[in-house]
Amino acid sequence: MSTIWELDYYSRPILDEQNKKVWEVLICESPTTVDAQPEKLFRYSQYCSSSTVNSGWLKDAIAAAMAEAPNPPDKIRFFRQAMNNMITTACDGLDLPSQLSRRTFALASWLQDRSQNVYPKEDGYQPSINPSVTFPITPAQVLPDALQGQKWTFATLPFEAFAEMGEWSIEFGEAFPMSLAQLEPDAPVSGIIIYSARATAMAAWMSGLEIAAVKFDAETQNRLLLETGVNDRWILTTLDKRAVPEAQQFEAAKARSHQVHFLAIQESPDVEAFAGFWLLQEIAL
Repeated sequence: MSTIWELDYYSRPILDEQNKKVWEVLICESPTTVDAQPEKLFRYSQYCSSSTVNSGWLKDAIAAAMAEAPNPPDKIRFFRQAMNNMITTACDGLDLPSQLSRRTFALASWLQDRSQNVYPKEDGYQPSINPSVTFPITPAQVLPDALQGQKWTFATLPFEAFAEMGEWSIEFGEAFPMSLAQLEPDAPVSGIIIYSARATAMAAWMSGLEIAAVKFDAETQNRLLLETGVNDRWILTTLDKRAVPEAQQFEAAKARSHQVHFLAIQESPDVEAFAGFWLLQEIAL
C-alpha cells in the first residue's frame, strides 16, 4: 500500500518580533483505511519566517520530514490552490508527485486542533477568523465513452457497515477513519453504485483523479456530477425526471450525515466484488 502525505504551507495567526505573519508547514500521513488511527500516524510541523517563504525552504522542510518518517511518501496532497506553484516546485525538487486534493481529512482535523489549542498559546498570537478556502466552479467535463456506466442506482448503508470495509473485495478505492467522520454507528450513509462491463477500467481511471464528492447538479437539476481534485467536475450521468427526486433525497441524506457518502463501481448487481469503492466526505477547508 502506498504512503500518502497531506501538506499545508501557509501563514498562521501569529506575528513575529517584526510584526510579520509567521508561516508554518504541516505534514501528516494520510489515513486511507477505516481502521487507521490518525493520531498515531506520522506528523511533522515547522514554523517559517515570512522572509524565508519560498520553494527552497519548503523543499528542505519536506526533506527533513522524510528523514524522520518511518515510511517516505509516494505522493503528497495539498488543498491550497494559491500555493500550487511553490508546493509543486518543492516536491518536483525531491522527485515527489504532488496533487491538489480535497481528500485531506487528517490535515483539516489537525489544523482545527492547532487553531484551538496551539496557536493561541504562542507569543504574538492574533485572534482572527480563518475563512474557508473557496474553489472556483469549472464547467463539467464529459466522461470518455468507454468509462460511462451502463446502469446506476442509489444505495444506503449504516455507517457501522464500513467498519468491515477492509475485508471487502475492492480493486481500487480509498476510505478514511471512522473517527474523522464523527457519525453515530447506525447513521445511514447514502451513495451511488455504478454498473459497467468495463468496471475495472473505469475504477482504475478514477483512482488517479483524487475523488472528492458525488453531487446532484444544482445548476441544471438533471445531472449527477463527480468532483475531483479541488475544482474538476465530470458528468456521471444525466437524470430523467423520475430520478430527480431520488437525487434530491441523496443530497438531503448527505446533509444529515455530515456530507459522508460513497461511490462504488461494479460489473453488475450480481457481482459482490467492487472494482472501485470510495468513502467520501465534503469538508470545509
